[in-house]
Amino acid sequence: MHLRSGLIVAALLIASCTAPPKPVELVSAPVLPLALDNDFEFRKVKRFLNQPETFQPTQNEVINFERSRANFGALSADERQQRQGTYFDVFWRARRSADLTVRFEYRQAKLGNDVRAQEIAYRQARGTVKTSFAVIGDNFLWDGPVTAWRCLLIENNRIVAFTQSYLWK
Repeated sequence: MHLRSGLIVAALLIASCTAPPKPVELVSAPVLPLALDNDFEFRKVKRFLNQPETFQPTQNEVINFERSRANFGALSADERQQRQGTYFDVFWRARRSADLTVRFEYRQAKLGNDVRAQEIAYRQARGTVKTSFAVIGDNFLWDGPVTAWRCLLIENNRIVAFTQSYLWK
């Protein structure tokens, strides 16, 4: 009896520790109609640039933790280089259940006005959600840092909420 209850507890723990969804890189980002809805909103966007040559010594524990977290587990110089880039954490809220797609569109320094995009789909999303995107590795090293970005919440191929950087046109 104890073995069965132990297995059930282990299964529940494993199910609750599922990894967050991974973004899908888009070849092209189709233009969608704007249909803003008050049931959806962006709360905050957190951006972290992991580029060791720009690091300044700091006593700020939050910044030091972000640096350590981004590079955790990278043993070789190549692994550390593949983790260089910009990390975005986007916090948003859905006041009602809906099938949503979060699209992150961005421009990079060496690409001019070329827009790249990543997407993550959520089925029946409701409440406050954190979605993470990263422009790292060869994408960052070859094409440069992110210069402008915007993030869209999409329901039924319509933009229901968005947020963007100051430089987005």
